[in-house]
Parts: sequence; structure tokens; C-alpha cells
Amino acid sequence: MTESASGRGGSGKEPGDRGRTSISDGVVEKIAGLAAREVVGVHAMGSGTALSRTFGAVRDRVPGGQKASVSRGVKAEVGEVQTALDLEIVVDYGVSIRDVARAVRENVISAVERMTGLEVVEVNIAVSDVKLPDEPDEEPESRLQ
Repeated sequence: MTESASGRGGSGKEPGDRGRTSISDGVVEKIAGLAAREVVGVHAMGSGTALSRTFGAVRDRVPGGQKASVSRGVKAEVGEVQTALDLEIVVDYGVSIRDVARAVRENVISAVERMTGLEVVEVNIAVSDVKLPDEPDEEPESRLQ
């Protein structure tokens, strides 16, 4: 018995297969940024200097100001079926950087592939700083209520 095109609009394709879906770099960057932050030992994403993290934390708390970007520290290159990612992270002092990087890769790859259907071909991780226990927390308390 052969299958006919009837019931499928005559195109021979299932309704879900008609058309093309494109995913922007920013979407993949957000997914990867959130997945990386879920890993224990990742203190922050992006620039490693305490001063720039402090300015970022202050900027994020100003009413009407630019909100925290979940894609900070993430750069994605997205093709038709594959993506490659570069992440910049700050780790907590005392953790195994190798183990944290491996966990970040696994979590990012899992989340991006599951949510987008893209194949993640590589996740490059740059550890730009270590958050020391005696360093002041870079997120100052807000004076606003």
C-alpha cells in the first residue's frame, strides 16, 4: 500500500515540516548562559575583574537601567544545524577548574541541544578569574526599597 498526499495539503510534507526554523545567536547564548550558571562552582559569567563585575552589578540594580544579561560571557556561532560556543567564566576559589569546566560543557551541550535541536560541535571555556572567599561580594546592597 502506498501513501498518498491526501490529507497533507498536496505538498507531500507533514504540516510540521513545511517551512524553515532559524535560531538566532542570541537565543543560543541565553540558553548557554543560564545552563552555565546552574553549575556549582561558577561564580559569575563574563569579565573576570572584580571592578567590572562591581560596575555590572550596580548597573543591573539601577531602576530603568540595563538589566542583567543572561548571555553575558557567552558568544555563539549558529549555523543551519550546528553551533559552537565560547564562554568566559569566573570560578569560586577551591573548586576543581577542570571539573567545573567539564560540568559546564555537559550542562550547556545538553540544554542547547535539547531546546534547539542544533548539534553543539564545541564549547570553549576561558576561566578569567577566581572569586576568593575574602573578596567582598560584588553585588552591593541596594539603597532603594
